[in-house]
Amino acid sequence: MTDAPRSAPDLGNGTFRNPVLPGDRPDPAVLRVGDQYYLTYSSFDASPGLTIWRSPDLVNWTFVTCALDEPLSTVFAPDFIEHEGRFYLYIPFIPSAWSDAIPEPQIWVIHADSPEGPWSEPVYTGVSGAIDPGHVVGEDGERYLFVSGIRRCRLSPDGLHALTPLEQVYDGWRYPDEWITEAFALEGPKLFRRGDWFYLVSAVGGTGGPPTGHMVIVARSRSVHGPWENAPGNPIARTWSADEAWWSRGHATILDAPDGSWWMVSHGYANGYRTLGRQALLEPIEWTEDGWPVASAADVGAPLRKPVGASSPVAVPAPSDDFATAAWGERWVFDNPGTAESARAHFGDGLTLRGTGTTPADSSPLTTWAMDDAYDIEVELEVRDGSTGGLLLYFNDRMFFGMGWDGSAMQSYAGGIRTHWREPAEPGDIIELRLRNDHHIVTGWHRRPGEEWTRHGVRYDTSGAHSATMNDLKSLRPALFATGDGEVVFRRFRYRPIGAEARR
Repeated sequence: MTDAPRSAPDLGNGTFRNPVLPGDRPDPAVLRVGDQYYLTYSSFDASPGLTIWRSPDLVNWTFVTCALDEPLSTVFAPDFIEHEGRFYLYIPFIPSAWSDAIPEPQIWVIHADSPEGPWSEPVYTGVSGAIDPGHVVGEDGERYLFVSGIRRCRLSPDGLHALTPLEQVYDGWRYPDEWITEAFALEGPKLFRRGDWFYLVSAVGGTGGPPTGHMVIVARSRSVHGPWENAPGNPIARTWSADEAWWSRGHATILDAPDGSWWMVSHGYANGYRTLGRQALLEPIEWTEDGWPVASAADVGAPLRKPVGASSPVAVPAPSDDFATAAWGERWVFDNPGTAESARAHFGDGLTLRGTGTTPADSSPLTTWAMDDAYDIEVELEVRDGSTGGLLLYFNDRMFFGMGWDGSAMQSYAGGIRTHWREPAEPGDIIELRLRNDHHIVTGWHRRPGEEWTRHGVRYDTSGAHSATMNDLKSLRPALFATGDGEVVFRRFRYRPIGAEARR
């Protein structure tokens, strides 16, 4: 299988098509620094976490770094801000099955002199029982942190510690009861100032339920202390029908461009492809005469006018890898990591991955991003010293599909368990594995190097592997795993989009 280029969201004619950052990029937090933009998003159980991307125009994005080498626990929606020339990422850590470091939801913070890093070790702000932080400097010059609820505390001048308890400051905007949503779920506060007004952008409706649930609401006040007035046009963005191209639109950042235009970055599921996770969406913002933001695009699935910015079309590359060097965050992250999980991996002559656990579920697999409705992945692997290695489409430790090889027998996995099927395969330490996800229908192949491919005897339907059925806000991702006491050497991983879906 040869590499195939992915198409850029920038159409090269002054327009772009969503998503601007494909793959699972939930809860995007966006910051403008001069004429450059930086973006990060929820990394959940990934290590390293909080990957940072840079763009000159909000459309063409390139990978920069990972801000969080070793997450303390599961990472929810962060806030990305600059204050007096220093950069901060406010991070909600929540309890997880793979770490006992966080007993309840807590807000931590890391800081750096540049978005490119290096970033500090996490510092506990003292805020607990909350997620979704949003930072703002008030008219009094003090720093404040808003969180889910919507509650607020005052921060120390260095932004690292809460000085006051959380207090309720805004009760949200109530949509009609007959609207089909998941839950009220007032969350995701993002704040900015325009003229004499502070604007509070929030999400309601629930992020992973019915396609019409999630939405963006706005309130404003002349003081960070309120009172907050709801926008007469709320919600300013919502998926109104399951017929639309993008479902569950919400969790937005509104920001200005150097030319004075305004834009909104949010997330959403591609219609019928929740398995890909929540992808980053961009749309223009207009302003009413009395100072309210309006999401003016009639259809965020159609080509839209591109923001001004000196750039050429850039596609997020396929995560193919020859493993000459590590590509942490850009291509690979561990799921459900242990301490110093990256020490298991050595790059050079392929990727040598030390085994751990006994099944894919407890192996902390290496995962990468799926970015297309249909794609092929393949890899060569060599098992050593009683290890088992394999190629998967992995959602979480309860849901995965694919194949494993121990040198003598093939294991087949579907629905997060080893199936009864015993795939015939000739013994040997080295094997090549291939999976094709063709619009949710997954077919596997295997072969000895240089021989013809043999199709796996069973196909799988993965259309249900998504947040609404699994109650876990993740995505179905290509993955490599190694179990047992030995090592597995992976060589020549290839990801190739197939069909018109690569041009989404």
